[in-house]
Amino acid sequence: MSNDKTDKTPKQPKEQVIHLYQSAKRIHPKRAKGRFANLRILAILATQFVFYVIPWFNWSGRQAVLFDIPERHFYIFGLSLGAGDLIYLTMLLIISAFGLFWWTTIAGRLWCGYSCPQTIYTEIMLWIDHFVEGDRNKRLKLDKEPWNFRKIRIKLTKYLIIFAVCAWTGITFAGWFTPIREFVPALFTFQVGGGSLFAAAFYGFMTWLFAHQMREQVCKYMCPYARFQSAMFDKDTLIISYDEERGEPRGARKKNAKKDDLPLGDCINCTMCVQVCPVGIDIRDGLQYQCIGCAACIDACDEIMDKMSYPRGLIRYTTESVLEHEYTDADIKKRLLRPRVLGYGAVLLVAVIAMITSIALRQTLEVDIIKDRGVMLRENNRGWLENAYNLRIINDSEREQILTAEVTGFDEIMLTGLPSDGLKVPPRDTMTIPVQVSTIPEYADKGSHPIEFHFTYRETDSDEINTIVEKASFIGE
Repeated sequence: MSNDKTDKTPKQPKEQVIHLYQSAKRIHPKRAKGRFANLRILAILATQFVFYVIPWFNWSGRQAVLFDIPERHFYIFGLSLGAGDLIYLTMLLIISAFGLFWWTTIAGRLWCGYSCPQTIYTEIMLWIDHFVEGDRNKRLKLDKEPWNFRKIRIKLTKYLIIFAVCAWTGITFAGWFTPIREFVPALFTFQVGGGSLFAAAFYGFMTWLFAHQMREQVCKYMCPYARFQSAMFDKDTLIISYDEERGEPRGARKKNAKKDDLPLGDCINCTMCVQVCPVGIDIRDGLQYQCIGCAACIDACDEIMDKMSYPRGLIRYTTESVLEHEYTDADIKKRLLRPRVLGYGAVLLVAVIAMITSIALRQTLEVDIIKDRGVMLRENNRGWLENAYNLRIINDSEREQILTAEVTGFDEIMLTGLPSDGLKVPPRDTMTIPVQVSTIPEYADKGSHPIEFHFTYRETDSDEINTIVEKASFIGE
């Protein structure tokens, strides 16, 4: 009886310790080679050419691309934007957001794998690791070695190169906001401003912290995109997947072994897909939020399949529907025109068209009419009633503008305060000009009367005339 009671006693659950934070081991990914690795190299070269080189270009006697925050003026080649054009920044953010949603719905996290600054700078740091310390096995072996002169020399060389890259990255970042041809010489002569120096040091430090020190931890724990990306996925989204049906059961075998004679799938369990992964996941466990879509595992697996004389594609870009045999890889393109893709694409197209149209039709000169509250109404030397105004004129263009104006609203009305041959407004300048509007007392009885300012402006050496109409009010007696 005692034995029966003992057998029926339920087992006690094992105690499990839950850590709020668990330190991760340093990941040393093996360098992948293949078509997708080459695409990543091209993407890195293209994006870093834009980042490092574009600020050194000149355009019409000034830096081609410059975001001059203190002067509240932004230059993008031939486009000059002022503080009043911040609406375009909002539109750009909307376009970027819906562009990301649209592309993610189609092809998953290709942005993360090929264009994200975190991925790109992490890849650059891995290049430095590989160049100085060697490939994965050598780096693992070096980390386990005790500290000696050889290890110190290798580590010091690596960190000096990393410091140089991070420092120049910070300097270039600051050069997007202050003229870089002036900033760099001033930096080395210790004559640079504090704000620019802080921007360079801060961005350089964050490049070192995120790209070298934290690396995949940023993608795993800090990036919000990794968390909400699944909301934009569907069964037809192109993702990196392991063909479990073809690969299982996995197992090692000799190179010249006939596949038909073995009760095994195509996966030889070499773990190369894990060794090349920059975030340290095993894609054979299925789609995981940590996967950044870099396709390093595809290159590694394809190389092994070639050596084993197996067909490529055990790990590949495909969709969940293909793996469930709803259609084949050849039919993936036909699934692009689905409601979610069309919806995001339509919003993206409308936003792009709206932004391009608004920029093309924007006024390069703005005039704000501000009623002078200190002088509500007075009588001038002609005996007419007079109101005072301040014209705030903003010239966002890079050319001098000549401004003329007239006022309508009464049969007899006069505008004074502007030069008869037009007011010259310097390029990229803001002026405040006091003007007066007067009329016969019989026309302006007590109360507020609507009037309109009609402005015309043109460039100094141009006959093309632009018109601005602004409404205001005239206070009568």
